[in-house]
Amino acid sequence: MPPRARNNPATAARDADAARMRIAGKTYEQIATELRYPNRGVAYRAVQRIIAADVRETADELRALELERLDRLYQAGMQVLEAKHYTVQKDGVIWHDGKPLEDDAPILAAIDRLLKIQDRRAKLLGLDAPTKVEVRTVGQIEAEIAELERRLVHRDLAETGDPS
Repeated sequence: MPPRARNNPATAARDADAARMRIAGKTYEQIATELRYPNRGVAYRAVQRIIAADVRETADELRALELERLDRLYQAGMQVLEAKHYTVQKDGVIWHDGKPLEDDAPILAAIDRLLKIQDRRAKLLGLDAPTKVEVRTVGQIEAEIAELERRLVHRDLAETGDPS
């Protein structure tokens, strides 16, 4: 379907009608007849457009919700990271040279958790998508080498004027 037809409110409304009819149990043939589509294939595609749009919209909403949750978790992790933590035993805080002994374990755990949250966020946003790599065969590489050799010979001949 041309892009402008997908953006047409009348087409969108008709597609929605087709989807409602399908949910109600009508066949694609019945939908095509009732909505005056030329054939059942057009009715089928109308329903599929609605399903695809709904899935996309639902996925976008879910992605936004998950990003909000990750933001809250990240903020909580940052509070733990930035707070002072002291080493404690059953009798209370341990003191060393007149000062409470700081405990780095909660800070390191917070850093680990923050990295996991960042990793999850990157995956959710597709930031860690695989990089395309061009794979060449030995034959292609040999052909490239031969072409480079030919160019070098041609360049040397042009520079020296010596055909030998």
